[in-house]
Amino acid sequence: MRTPHRLLALTTGLLMAFSLTGCGGGDGESGSADGGTVDPVGTWGSTAAQAPNLTFTEDGNVTGTDGCNRLMGSWTAEGETIEFGEIASTLMACVDVDTWLSGAKTATVDGDTMVVRDEGGSEIGTLERGSGD
Repeated sequence: MRTPHRLLALTTGLLMAFSLTGCGGGDGESGSADGGTVDPVGTWGSTAAQAPNLTFTEDGNVTGTDGCNRLMGSWTAEGETIEFGEIASTLMACVDVDTWLSGAKTATVDGDTMVVRDEGGSEIGTLERGSGD
């Protein structure tokens, strides 16, 4: 059971973490042309209202939105696979918004398309590389 105080503490912690992760940045490229580790640094998806997107920083942080809730967490890359650490999310009620991105566990990059998979390895959606990187 969540009490108002616990929810307030969680929300405050998420907001503080969002403000700290906004300081990172980078100009990575998608994929790995030399067969090495994939580099997802930058923004994937649309920044339009109610659209999912993720921003990956060089220091291993990822922030974004599932179209309604704010998301934050960490990422690592092993070969061609991006693995997400625990992803924290706000818990807003979202009407007519598919919040598929909050179930992300891994991803791969093919050119300018990121394929996102859930815990079972099933594809749950794709994100295109943002043009504003």
